[in-house]
Amino acid sequence: MKIRFLLIYIILFLGAGAFLSLRIARSSDDEMPAYPTEINRLVIRLGEEWDSVSRKSGQKIQTDEPFDYAVIGRAGNLLIYTKEGISTSVSAATTHFDVIRDIGQDGELVGWLLVHNPYSELQKERNGRRAMMVGMMLLVMLILSLAYFLYLRRRVVKPFDRMKAFAGRVAAGDLDAPLEMDRGHVFGAFTESFDIMREELKASREREAEAVKSRKELVAELSHDIKTPVASIKAMTDVMSLTARDDGERETIAAVSAKADQIDRLVSNLFHATLEELEQLEVKPEELSSRDILRMVKEADYLKKVEETDIADAVVLADPLRLNQVIGNVISNSYKYAGTEIRIVSRFEEGCGESPEERFILEISDRGGGVPGHELELITRKFKRGSNAEGKDGSGLGLYISGYFMEKMGGSLEVMNRDGGFLVRLKLKLC
Repeated sequence: MKIRFLLIYIILFLGAGAFLSLRIARSSDDEMPAYPTEINRLVIRLGEEWDSVSRKSGQKIQTDEPFDYAVIGRAGNLLIYTKEGISTSVSAATTHFDVIRDIGQDGELVGWLLVHNPYSELQKERNGRRAMMVGMMLLVMLILSLAYFLYLRRRVVKPFDRMKAFAGRVAAGDLDAPLEMDRGHVFGAFTESFDIMREELKASREREAEAVKSRKELVAELSHDIKTPVASIKAMTDVMSLTARDDGERETIAAVSAKADQIDRLVSNLFHATLEELEQLEVKPEELSSRDILRMVKEADYLKKVEETDIADAVVLADPLRLNQVIGNVISNSYKYAGTEIRIVSRFEEGCGESPEERFILEISDRGGGVPGHELELITRKFKRGSNAEGKDGSGLGLYISGYFMEKMGGSLEVMNRDGGFLVRLKLKLC
């Protein structure tokens, strides 16, 4: 709360109180009006006109005198008066502290003049003025208090509520909505700092998410890259076991094969855990020659089972790393589930319908008997495997990941049974 507004409020409060006290003090010093000269003149005039006055009986008259009065005869009878409610007898006048003057005619007392004492009326009037001043004072204080309350509500309470709501949103994870800047309220100096804190938290969260994403991608890529040489080691041990010269060599080769199997299982578990959030893997398509695709095929075919490779010259749109993973996954699956020779051919396909662009088609097939027809759609889903995978290591992610990568590159992956085997069709955009 800013001190100057509180000081202004206190000064106004004290000033209004002092003004009211001064007015009340001055009003209490008002003197009673006295009209001695006028009263004497009236007494003389009544004495001179007594013959006409005495003939009246209780008559109310109009007067030009600055005071009210009543005239009574010597017998105490009311002759004239100027106002209702004033004293009409000597005893009543004495009780009200009225001025009582004798009226004489030729040296003889003929009646009395009772001059009304206006003290009670003046007192009521003063009390009314005081009540009005007190009321005005209370009204002013009410207005000042209301104005100060509205000021506090606008400059303190509402900004505090906004900061409270902002802190709640930040605690809930909403770091996108900025805090409204307003240096005019009490917390104005803090709003900028709070918003800077929000921006720093947002930047920190983005950096953390980017770090987690990079770490997951690194683990996924390393897992995939490790599986390929492990599979090569496994294949080599199978060959070496056939040419072993004695039982000692065979035991050593078997131990190497067992360790390779163990590494493969550990890598598969790591791969499975990392790819729970597959969407974090980046795909960056670029222009890629079909010669690069041929090289990828040769690198993936470590068992040399690709008997036919017919890849036409073309330039496609693909991510080299991700397409390499796709081709490696498909050939590795053929090794694992078919074990037959592999045929790879390519062709061009005219666009139609929603995809008018011409496509480059790469078909990878084997003769391992394929999979049951009702499982074709199933095996491309996350963590799903066909019935022919029983007893074989795997996570059910290979074809799912491959399909995901192909979609991100603007292509697609299709699976089907053909010629007594299994066929995977990869569609790529042409540049």
